[in-house]
Amino acid sequence: MTKSLQSAAEIIVGKVGAARGLDGTLRIIPLTDFAGRFDDLTQITVGGKLLQVEAVKHIGGQLFMKFAGVDSRESARSLTNQFLTVDRKDAAPLADGEFYTFDIIGCEVFDGDKRLGTVTNVLKTGSNDVFEVDGKDLIPALKSVVRAIDIAAKKISIDTHAY
Repeated sequence: MTKSLQSAAEIIVGKVGAARGLDGTLRIIPLTDFAGRFDDLTQITVGGKLLQVEAVKHIGGQLFMKFAGVDSRESARSLTNQFLTVDRKDAAPLADGEFYTFDIIGCEVFDGDKRLGTVTNVLKTGSNDVFEVDGKDLIPALKSVVRAIDIAAKKISIDTHAY
């Protein structure tokens, strides 16, 4: 039901890991449900700085990237632990009924006219997502429970009797 992480203007899609080798290549930890999004990138924001992508490699199930101007292990280390972001307008398209996690967080949850609280986190359980409301209540993000999601109004309607 939900995809990815983030804020309104920038979407976090990955985090820079350790340097690999001596040429400035970096391991990238994907933080997106759209793993292929890195393959055709020509540029990406890393730690708030726009960088040109020279190469993207998949080796042994891991992702590695090489950026222009990052040509040594030492310069690569300066990027470690920085987040990779893209503009919201470059977000991967979603199917009907799918929402980005960052759009769900901050929505107010209602059961009829009764306000239950605000979504503070979306937990990925494997079988279905779970909305954490005000840091304490857990609501399964199932079609039988969630009646409507209005991202523009930041409102989620649920049926508490369904779980």
